[in-house]
Order: sequence, then C-alpha cells, then structure tokens
Amino acid sequence: MRLTRVPRAAAAAAALLLAAACGSSSGSGGSSATGLNPPDLKAPTKLGKTEGQVNLIAWAGYVEDGSNDPKTDWVTGFEKRTGCQVHSKVAASSDEMVKLMKTGQYDAVSASGDASLRLIASGDAAPVNTALVPNYRDVYSGLKNGAWNSVKGRMYGIPHGRGANLLMYNTEKVKPAPTSWSAVFDDAGQHKGHVTAYDSPIYIADAALYLKAIRPELKIENPYALDQKQFDAAVALLKQQNADVGEYWSDYLKEVSAFKSGDSVVGTTWQVIASLAASEGAKVKALVPKEGSTGWSDTWMVSAKAAHPNCAYEWLDWIVSPEVNAQVAEYFGEAPANSKACAHTSDRNFCTIYHAADENYWKRIAFWNTPIEQCLDGREDVRCVPYAKWVQAWTEIKG
Repeated sequence: MRLTRVPRAAAAAAALLLAAACGSSSGSGGSSATGLNPPDLKAPTKLGKTEGQVNLIAWAGYVEDGSNDPKTDWVTGFEKRTGCQVHSKVAASSDEMVKLMKTGQYDAVSASGDASLRLIASGDAAPVNTALVPNYRDVYSGLKNGAWNSVKGRMYGIPHGRGANLLMYNTEKVKPAPTSWSAVFDDAGQHKGHVTAYDSPIYIADAALYLKAIRPELKIENPYALDQKQFDAAVALLKQQNADVGEYWSDYLKEVSAFKSGDSVVGTTWQVIASLAASEGAKVKALVPKEGSTGWSDTWMVSAKAAHPNCAYEWLDWIVSPEVNAQVAEYFGEAPANSKACAHTSDRNFCTIYHAADENYWKRIAFWNTPIEQCLDGREDVRCVPYAKWVQAWTEIKG
C-alpha cells in the first residue's frame, strides 16, 4: 500500500534554477519536453558483466524485499537471477530524490514528473537505450516519449506506473454529485472548512487546469507552462480557496481518516485513497471531472554517474516485467506500465479500477512536469514561471 508522495519544497529552488539555466529558448515539436537542451550524454550500446550490486532511490513501496511484509518481495528474486545485490533508500520527496542523485552515489531512481525534467536538464540522468530493456516493448504507448521522461524523441528512463489526481466527495454531504473542479474552487464556500487540497507547489497546476477551462482569455495550454499573468491568476484562485480549506494533505492515511470522520467532504485524492476510504466505510466516490485532472507518471532513470550501470539496466527490465510490475502496482496503488501486467494481478478487477489500458482516460490527465522558464508549451515570446517561484508562491498561498 502506498505510503507518501510528497514533493516537498525545501531544496527545490536551486535545483530548478539549474534546470532553467540548462534550457534553450527554442521550441520543439512532439510530446517530449520542449525548450530543453540537456547535456549530450550517450546511452550504452550494449551491456557488460553485472557489477554485483545496485544502489537505488525509490518511493516507499517500490523496492520491497519482504522486510516490511513477508508476502511482498520482488527484490530477492532479482538478486538471485542477476547476482546484483540491491541497496535502496526510500525518499520522502521528489526534491530529496534530486538532491541524492546529484551525489553520484546512486545508480537509478524512480522519479516522478516533478523531478525527472530536473534530472534531465542538469545532466544527472542519462538517456536510456530502450533496446537493452526487453520488457520496454510491452509498456503502454501513452507512457512513452512523454513530456516528463523524454527530450526530442530520446527516452531518459523506463516508465513504471501512473495515476490520476481525482476529485473525491462525500456522497451524503455533497449534493448534487460534482462533475467539475469548481467544487473545490469557485463553489468551495459551500463546504467551508471541509475542503481538502494536496499539499505541494505542484498543486498550482490543478488551479491552472481549471482556469484553462473556465477562463479561455488566459490562453493556458499547459498547466505546467504558465507565464506571469497565467501564474498570477492560478495563485489568486488558490489564495481564494485557502479560506475554505480545512486541511492540506500529504499523508494518505490522514486523508482517509478525514473523510471517514467528516472533517473533509470534498477534495483531491488518489484512487488508492478512495478505494481504501470506501472499504473502511466512508461514503465517498471519486472521478476525473469534466476539465480533466493532473496526475503522475513515475520513470526509472539511470544516473549519468552510475557505478553499476549493468545492474541498473537489469533492474529497469525486472521492475517492468509483467509479474513484478503487477505486484508493485497492486502494493503501491497505481496503474501498471506493462500492458501484460494485468494478467498477473491478484485482483482481477484491479486494472479496470485503475484504468490501466484505457488510453482515452489517460489522455485527460496532465501528468506532472517541471515548470521552467523556457515554456514547455513551445512559446518563445514570453518566459514562463520556473518551479522555484512556484515554491515561493505555495508558501504565500498557505499563509
């Protein structure tokens, strides 16, 4: 079961200023990251002998060896198969992942979209030769060549899984059933003190996504590419929302408890939280509103300074193999990346609930990305607000 995914802001500013400095002002087409000109690093053309160990940075629940739950262990099988002993460190935030990767002491990281672009821009993550990862061929097409994991057609990692940030509401206290994010923004006053929001600067993108739909004059194309006027509008909306928010959440157990007790009746959530809350008696439903949603997609990236690159590539292939990817997805609470994983989930309805194969569903999700000055939507006549400024604004929003 997922623990926490908190993109804390404490160390973000320096890293994002570096990311912005590494960008170029030229736009590029396609779905990969626009406006970046990362260092010209080379991916390996072949693999050599494994080095006997691999050092990983991961979200809690991604590298399980049975020590947390004897029934949850996909590390031991990897070690026996490859001879690579796994040493892993759980990171509490995307910012911590970025900081650790800069030390050069780790071979690979399970980066979310609010970290991956930083690692690419700064040269801390190397491009990946997907031909050396056999299970990559079965990864869903919607996860390949994304704006958060590739640049100009070059993949910088192997997709691991994905999830959407949903609107959850108490079916007894929020009527009629909401269909729009207006429930937590313009209409939040109807449930003053019982609205909950995700505690992270990246949540500014949720406000931008809503404004994209209701204020077309702002001309927002990408919620992670906001010029100053667009950014100011999103911040103003969130400051307005703040008066109605009872709690900003980052711990999923606290959100489950809040919806069970009635302290929260409407707000942003993840599918794993909605399922758990419902299983514990909370009268809740969750959905992607008509405006769409933000979301996250994690990518296993290899350090440009990896001391054990061959073991790292073995891990990338192992973690997205059908059986293992299914185990991780169920334990963590996300849609698997491998299209063959659904045949191996213990809950035969799991992939239906998480929309694993529904690419039309995922087209409605704006996956987390790292805002930089070089606008990710391709605009060249303006500068966009970099993430360092998002961090500062988030502190002001929360008061």
